[in-house]
Amino acid sequence: MAKIAFILLTHKDPEGVISQARRLSSEGDFVSIHFDARASQADFARIQTALADDPSIAFARRRVKCGWGEWSLVAATLEAVKAAVDAFPQATHFYLISGDCLPIKTAEYVHDFLDAEDVDYIESVDFFTSGWIKTGMREDRLIYRHVFNERQSKWLFYKSYEIQRALGMTRKVPEDLQMMIGSQWWCLRRQTVEAVLEFCRVRPAVMRFFKTTWIPDETFFQTLVRHLVPDREIRSRTPTFLMFTDYGMPVTFYNDHYDLLLGQDFLFARKISPDAADLKTRLGELWHETARAFSISGEGRALFSFLTGRGRIGRRFAPRFWEVESSLGRERTLYVVVCKKWHVAKRLVEQAGARAGIPRVEYLFNELCPLPALGGIETTLSKRNRHRRALLRMLFDYHRTDRLLICVDPAEFELLRDLSADRVDARILEIECDFTDDYLIGHARRVGLAGEQSPAGVIERLLPTIRFDLKFESDRMRDAGFPAFEHIRQGATPRENALPIARFLGVDRDLAHEIAATEYLFLD
Repeated sequence: MAKIAFILLTHKDPEGVISQARRLSSEGDFVSIHFDARASQADFARIQTALADDPSIAFARRRVKCGWGEWSLVAATLEAVKAAVDAFPQATHFYLISGDCLPIKTAEYVHDFLDAEDVDYIESVDFFTSGWIKTGMREDRLIYRHVFNERQSKWLFYKSYEIQRALGMTRKVPEDLQMMIGSQWWCLRRQTVEAVLEFCRVRPAVMRFFKTTWIPDETFFQTLVRHLVPDREIRSRTPTFLMFTDYGMPVTFYNDHYDLLLGQDFLFARKISPDAADLKTRLGELWHETARAFSISGEGRALFSFLTGRGRIGRRFAPRFWEVESSLGRERTLYVVVCKKWHVAKRLVEQAGARAGIPRVEYLFNELCPLPALGGIETTLSKRNRHRRALLRMLFDYHRTDRLLICVDPAEFELLRDLSADRVDARILEIECDFTDDYLIGHARRVGLAGEQSPAGVIERLLPTIRFDLKFESDRMRDAGFPAFEHIRQGATPRENALPIARFLGVDRDLAHEIAATEYLFLD
C-alpha cells in the first residue's frame, strides 16, 4: 500500500501545523515540515517541541526565508524533500501541500487512489504554447535574470528587468530541457523524487538558471519531472483542488463548501479559510473514516465561474471596425426568437418559417447547427460570433431573401443589443417559459454547473440562483428598450399569444393564431 511523505510548506498558525501533522501521520503516513524562516522562531520551537516524540514527523534541516515568485519557495521544498527522503525510507510517494490544505477524501481513498496507477501527478504543460499563463510575462520569465522580489522590491525588480531588455542581456534556456509549467502542488513517486535530487546534484548550471527565473515553483519540478520520467508515467494534473479568480488570487473555501469539496475529483483542497472552523473539523474527521463512498460531480470550477460572473456582466465580444462600419441593410428584416428552452424556440421557428415563408436558422450563435459553406466563417462558434454581422449578411444573400428568422439564447444580451442597433429592421420575440426544478437541474448539468453525482444539498442551494439568473436575463431584455420587442408566455392561451406573434412576424391574426396553437409547442 502507498505510504505518503507529506511535504508541508507553512509559515503561520503553529497550532494548526501541529494538528495537521498529527492528523496526516495518524494513518501510517509521514510528514516533513518546512516552517518559513521569516516566521517567528518561537512559533517554530512550539511546533518542534509538540511533535518531537513522533518518529513519523521530520523537519527540514535548513529553514529558508520564502518570498512569492522567488527561487526560495523551490529551495524550501527541496529542503523538506531531502529530509523526507532520508528520514522515511518506507515512503513510496511525496505529496506537496501547504498549511492551508486539507484532505477532501479519506486516507483510505487517497491510498487506494495512489495504488491504482504507478504514475506521478503533476500539472506539466508546455511553457510556450499551452496558454497556462494568462497575463504578464511569458518568455521574459526565463530569458532575463530576476534577482529581486517583485512584491517586496517592485521598483528594483522592474528596473533590473528594463535595463536587461534595453541592453539585450538575454540568456538561453538549457538546450536539452523542454520548459514546462503548471501548478505548484504535486504528488510524486519516490523514484521520481530521487531522480530530481540527483539531477540537482549533477547539473549545477541548470540549478543556477532556475534560481534567477521568475516564479520557478511553477516551472522547476514541472520541467524536471517531464525531462526525467516517460510521458506514459505522468498524469498532467494536480491532485489538489484549487481555483483562482480573474485577478490571479486563490479562491478561499468556507464552512458551507463541505459538500462541494467532497464532490470534486481531487484528494486535497486549498485554500481553506482560517475562520472555517466547522469545515476544518469535518474534513479532519473525514480523513479517518473508512468505507466512505464519494459521488464525484466535478462542477466546482464551472459553478464558481457562473456565480462570480453574475455581478460583472459586460460586453462579451468587442465590435470589430468592419462590423461597426457595416450593416445588415435597412431593407432587410431580421426576426429573432429568444428562449431559454431551445426546443420550444425551434418548434415555433419551424412553424413560423414554414407558414410565413421565411428562411430560418436556429441557434446559430449558440451551437454548431448546420450552415451552408460560407468561406469558413461558419466553421466554429468563435468565428460565427466574431463576425456575426458578416455571417448574417452572407445568410441573407445565400437564401436570396430580405427576411431571416433565427433563434438566440437570452444570455446573449450583447448580441441582441448589437443587432437592435443595426440599420436592419430587427424584431425580437421573447418566449417566457415555465421552469420546473427538474428542468433547472437538467440545465445545470448540461452547462456544467452540476454533475450527475452532485449532492442534493448543493443542488438545492443552486436552484434559486439559477432561477434568479433566468429571471435576470428576461428582465434585462424587457428593460433594454428594444425598438421592436414582443413577448409571449407559456401559460397564456393561443389567443393571447397570437397578437404579439402577428406584430412580430407582420402577419394577420388568424395565421398568428395557427402558429400559437401548435399543439406540441411548449411540451417538454
